[in-house]
Amino acid sequence: MELYLDMHSPPCRLVFLFAKAVGIPFEFKHVELSTGQHYSEEFGKISMIRKVPVMKDGSFILTESIAILKYMVQKYSSSVADHWYPADLQQRARVNEYLSWQHMNIRAHASKVFLLRAVFPVIMGSEVPKEKMDAAVEDLNQSLNLLEEKFLQNKQFIVGDKISLADIVALIEVMQPLGTGLNVFEGRPKLSAWRERVKKELGEKLFDEAHEVIMKVGSLPEKMQNNSQLEMLRPKFQKLFR
Repeated sequence: MELYLDMHSPPCRLVFLFAKAVGIPFEFKHVELSTGQHYSEEFGKISMIRKVPVMKDGSFILTESIAILKYMVQKYSSSVADHWYPADLQQRARVNEYLSWQHMNIRAHASKVFLLRAVFPVIMGSEVPKEKMDAAVEDLNQSLNLLEEKFLQNKQFIVGDKISLADIVALIEVMQPLGTGLNVFEGRPKLSAWRERVKKELGEKLFDEAHEVIMKVGSLPEKMQNNSQLEMLRPKFQKLFR
């Protein structure tokens, strides 16, 4: 199995961390988003979507991190513990509920904050207007409130007393703004305690390894500057954020 990844990307860290945590063997194929490697002819032969992660298992190619996670769970069902994606109908439904919700909530808002703080100034050549930044952070805070009140509640983990795919997906996305210096855990003791439990279950050393790149995101602008392939992002940013 080959995994095409860039560890700046939360979905890539998600796939990497899960595979490592449960012992699924894979070959790491680095695709450097900051230099536009995903736009290369070579990568285009692997995925016409030109996004990461991508999984290649023999001749079978799969995109989308959630689909990749579920594929891994089912392929390695004999060795992946049931709590990750429970066989119980209602517990699995709870995992699926979170996985369905998160795309347009935690993921969308955390990624937007990250892009505005770390990438927008490089692409657009100016700082983000304050009202845009404030609105993005407020949207993220509202999603974090729902994560705590609707999904986590007073449980150890999102589904109950054991970690599941929902927890790892949630935490990976919540970690994204931290690389830009925005501590989304500040003033949220419940969320902070949950983070520590998830890290412990995954392995703190492995978790820190997976997030090493994003915690050094300050070097990203230097890599992105003078990259002609990334010029195509300018009109996209204008459309999304102006």
